[in-house]
Parts: sequence; C-alpha cells; structure tokens
Amino acid sequence: MSETPVILVEARGALGLITLNRPQALNALNLPMVDAMAEALDAFEANPAIRQVAVRGAGGKAFCAGGDIRLMHEYGTTGRRAEALAFWGREYRLNARIKAYSKPYIALVDGIVMGGGVGVSLHGSHRLAGPNFLFAMPEVGIGFFPDVGATYALPRLPGAAGAWLAVTGARIRRADALHLGLATNSMKAGVEAEILDALAAGESIDTIAPRFADEAASPPMTASQGDIDRFFAAASLAELITGLENGEREGNVFAADTLKGMRGKSPTSMAVALEQIQRGRSLDFKAAMQLEYRIVSRIIEGTDFYEGVRALIIDKDNAPKWSPATFEALDPQMIARHFAPLANELAMD
Repeated sequence: MSETPVILVEARGALGLITLNRPQALNALNLPMVDAMAEALDAFEANPAIRQVAVRGAGGKAFCAGGDIRLMHEYGTTGRRAEALAFWGREYRLNARIKAYSKPYIALVDGIVMGGGVGVSLHGSHRLAGPNFLFAMPEVGIGFFPDVGATYALPRLPGAAGAWLAVTGARIRRADALHLGLATNSMKAGVEAEILDALAAGESIDTIAPRFADEAASPPMTASQGDIDRFFAAASLAELITGLENGEREGNVFAADTLKGMRGKSPTSMAVALEQIQRGRSLDFKAAMQLEYRIVSRIIEGTDFYEGVRALIIDKDNAPKWSPATFEALDPQMIARHFAPLANELAMD
C-alpha cells in the first residue's frame, strides 16, 4: 500500500483546493508539503478555469501547528544543516508566492495555527477563522524565532501587538485575531463544505464570507492593549525587561505575568525577535524573507534551538539550559550577527 499523500490537491469547478493532510502531526509542514503546495499554486494560477484557491487542514484539530521542528532538529544534529536550510529556503519562497498570488487565496482556519501554518495562511488575501481558532508564534520558547513572514506582518499590526506576540509567544483566539487583522473574517462552525461548494460554483469569497460569518465577539486583548503598547514599544530587550520590572514593582499585573512567562524562554531568541520586528517595519515582503533566511542560517549554527527542541519536544523535561541563560548576559554584537548579510542570500525570484 502506498503512503497517504501529505497534500491533497483538487480542482473543483472554479475552485483550486489544497488540503494539508498530516492530521496525526497536526498538519506540520515538511518539505514534500511545501513543494506540493508551490506546484499546486503554479498550476492553479495558470488554469483560467480556477478563479480562487482555498487551503484547509485535515483532521479538525489543527489547520497547521507549524513546521516539522523535530526533523529540523534531526538535520541540525546529524550534520545535515544544508538540508534544513533547503527546507526553510523553499518554505520562505512559498510564503512570498502566497503573498504575491494573483488570485484570491482563502485560508479556512479552525483550530491551531502556529509557526509554519501562519506562513501558509496569513499572507493570503482572505483568512476565515472558525470558533476554535488559536494563533501563536511560539518559537522563542524553543530557541528559534518567529519566521515565515512574521518579520513583515507583525510590525504592521496595531500598536506594539506584533512585538508582544513575537517576544512572548502569546496565544490569541479568534476575537483578538479579527481585532488585529490576523483574520479577515469569522466563520461559523461546520460550514466549510458549504463554503467550498459556493467557491466551486464560482461565487466570490467576498460575497460568501459574510454569509457564513459568526457574530463578532469582543476582543479580550483590548483590556491589555495599553500595557502592550507601553511596554513593547521598547527599543531593546534590556529596555523592555527594565520596563516590565518597573511595572511589576508598581503592582502592574500584566507586567508581572508577562515577565514570569518570558523568564522560561530563550534570551537570545527574544532579543532577535524584538530586533527583527523593528527592522521589519521598513522592509518589503521579499526583503523580510531574505532577512529571516539570514537569521535562520545563524540560529542553526548556535545551541539554543537544539536545546529548546530537546527540552520541550523530545525529552519534554521543560528545563532548557539556554546559552546565555540570562537577559543580562546577552552580547549585543552576537544578536547583531544574526542579521548580517550572507555570502549566499536567499534567491527570491
């Protein structure tokens, strides 16, 4: 028997449909999935009968919980870092392909969307969020950094929300995602098949989406927006930590809770994340992806990524030993080296 395909690609009337089909792995992206998506997008774009493209996740629990981090860890620890970089390079080019796609690109997201899943949904023209929508860029917790276009997208969110999401790995639900613009529309439970039928019949997503929308809920994060903007507009991680510590001393509950969560994450990753958000404000999408390729090329030469994956995903002792272990021990020059040009930059064309 042949293996189950990791991507299902269908032409349904006027709709090109892509289904991420690794539900046992929460649809985590691997290289065959990335390549199959890119090939499908090319074919759908060239087909005049296809008016719109939709992407969804199989299994009901997750749209896509990220990239295949275990595999990247294995590549890095067994001398196959070139293969890891090949994955990230092709993934980043796919993200750029989606961002520039000439037809409506519709992500139907109900369930977990994190990391690499954000990269194949957020940059499309329409993001329909179901009631179980859960968004996060949690990479700083495993010694990595928020990639797949976060460098471009997060700085463009209201206020300092992008820096907050990047540096803390905070999880948000649908109401907050709609508030921030991470989702474009709400979507009722159980209506995916009807939406796909309407798309296949040639109806525009702009008329379909309102018909299947849920009633908007009040976004919980508005209660914290002032604190987010106050603390996460900091110019450096040291300034951010100082501000939060001062806030904690003043009795600010948000500051105290945020500091508590940040103390378990990689200091290097958090410093890189804040710097990339600041740099990303002035970059176009392709330049942002090239910057991310520079960062990932340095991350895999370090130690925190491997230690973070070991502690949180493989051994699950939840006790990573970061290097350096504290905010105070960070070397600004070491952080800056993550952003330095490469001898072989990521080709985007």
